[in-house]
Amino acid sequence: MIRDAYEEAAGLFVDTVAQIKAGQWQQPGLGVWTVRDLVGHTSRALLTVETYLATPAATIDLTRPVDYYLKAAQSLADPAAVAARGREAGEALGANPTSAVRDIATRVLDSVKTAADDALVRTPVGGMRLIDYLPSRIFELAVHTLDLATALSLQVTVPAAAADVSLHLLADIALHSGKAAPVLLAATGRGTVPAGFSVL
Repeated sequence: MIRDAYEEAAGLFVDTVAQIKAGQWQQPGLGVWTVRDLVGHTSRALLTVETYLATPAATIDLTRPVDYYLKAAQSLADPAAVAARGREAGEALGANPTSAVRDIATRVLDSVKTAADDALVRTPVGGMRLIDYLPSRIFELAVHTLDLATALSLQVTVPAAAADVSLHLLADIALHSGKAAPVLLAATGRGTVPAGFSVL
């Protein structure tokens, strides 16, 4: 299920990037990012898996997918740093970012297929099993592909398995960050959340 969801989410991202026209790369993407920056940031949901598989952890420090976000919120959530990493990743895609994204996805998915579920990956916030790290990457691919589609005025549908994993993780983040009530009320039409509200 999780592996299928990761492959689906990566495929959706690649297919959406393929629809970017030459003149759209420098138009607004999300926040301070251009479309190119946003694509670069989203590609990190593939590249980090490759990088962390190549640098195995010695111990398991985080045991649930939600733990990654709870821990990351304490040390990796600086907006300026996140924005800079996105711009750098966008620049690193080179002269043909569409081909670069396709090649990255192919390479990383092949790597994931040969890795065991319990392969240990060294994330910036601690060691995890691969199968516990992938849901956060599925979530990132799904949400940022939707951001990209919005920026480009495209209609995309998140595949079922990727949506399932993403929604479950979103619910876990809301629960463990004390934001379950406003999410429940907003999702059932019983209230609205303040501007800028996020469970992240």
